[in-house]
Amino acid sequence: MANTTLTASIVAKAAIGILENELVMANAVYRGYEGEFDKKVNGYEVGDTITVRKPTDFTVRNSITASAQDATEAKTTIQVNQIAGVDFAFTSQQLTLNIGDLAERVIRPAMIQIANQIDVSVMGLYKDIPQWVGTPGTLIQSFAGFAKGAQNLDQRSVPQGMRSAVLSPADYWAMAGSQTALFSQSINNKAYRQGRIGEIGGIDTFMSQNAPTFTTGPMGGTPLVNGGAQGTTYDTTGANTQTLITDGWTAAAAARVVAGDVFTIAGVFDVNPVTKATLPILKQFVVKANGSSDASGNLTMTIAPQIITSGAFQTVSAAPADNAALTFVGTANTNYSNSLMFDKNAFALVTVPMARPPGAVDVSRQSKNGLSVRVIPFYDGVTDKSTWRLDVLYGTKTIDPRLAVRVSGT
Repeated sequence: MANTTLTASIVAKAAIGILENELVMANAVYRGYEGEFDKKVNGYEVGDTITVRKPTDFTVRNSITASAQDATEAKTTIQVNQIAGVDFAFTSQQLTLNIGDLAERVIRPAMIQIANQIDVSVMGLYKDIPQWVGTPGTLIQSFAGFAKGAQNLDQRSVPQGMRSAVLSPADYWAMAGSQTALFSQSINNKAYRQGRIGEIGGIDTFMSQNAPTFTTGPMGGTPLVNGGAQGTTYDTTGANTQTLITDGWTAAAAARVVAGDVFTIAGVFDVNPVTKATLPILKQFVVKANGSSDASGNLTMTIAPQIITSGAFQTVSAAPADNAALTFVGTANTNYSNSLMFDKNAFALVTVPMARPPGAVDVSRQSKNGLSVRVIPFYDGVTDKSTWRLDVLYGTKTIDPRLAVRVSGT
């Protein structure tokens, strides 16, 4: 290729292609909400928000008599309040370069860093997920262990066809090692020679160095439900959280529980979200905010999902009884890697065209497959250098936590 005098447009086009190729978790989640932003011609600024609808549920009648139900659509918001950017400088002489050379030497390393930050942000949504199967601290190193996640999704009627798994490096390579013993050459050759797992049980499986490590709360004491009938009604704002009054904790201790802790309540079983039939597994709840016990060992936790005992949005078989025991997943104050298995619609990533700043001359915004990159050069006449800034404005959101599960080995 002949030398090319680089422009912001050329750099932006190269950057957007590299960014898409470097994403892992972010490429497996829903990115269709960008259409909500198409009315703002000049682009978007940090803090802009859109409102999206969440799917509704219904109950099925089994008689000939019609009984109309209200279509209750909850809403949630996605705020584009996160920026990933990288800046670099060139002299005027260096700006006459082969774009292929520039992409490999400069743009690719920059976009890898940006993609890494976006993946970290999306992976960080794991704390919204109440479902956690397997034994924390145990590697996923067998099909049986991997299948625990798929089984949980199936039991809860999560759709098939758009499922992905993003594993920590330790879980990924342990699972790849288990496949080398399989008889099928098409599977074990890829696992042994190329380190590729591919699709397992209809689930596209990937590895990410950004798989998060979660530290459980201090816990302490023998936590119990303090007062029965702590159910509620469906929250149409989309928050889907409620408070749960508990006691029996170690008295006057800071941060007994932390956001992301998962627990079950004795006698409270999960239900199939479609049929509402009681499942043979206890309902799992996630703590949404850090909580500390008072001098009497009482603690009011903010939890999700809501405890709903009937109707279209039923979540549990029954409300917890007074003094029902709480059992937390994992050991107190322990680090656990969190591998995720999920349907595409569990999480959303939104990237939007950024605003063209007043006074900026050579601004380029390139969008591709739901991703958007802005490039702006600005010149220093004293040093004869142009500084180039690459920015991505984005937001992340857990849209439906029912569609995902944290997976540990067995």
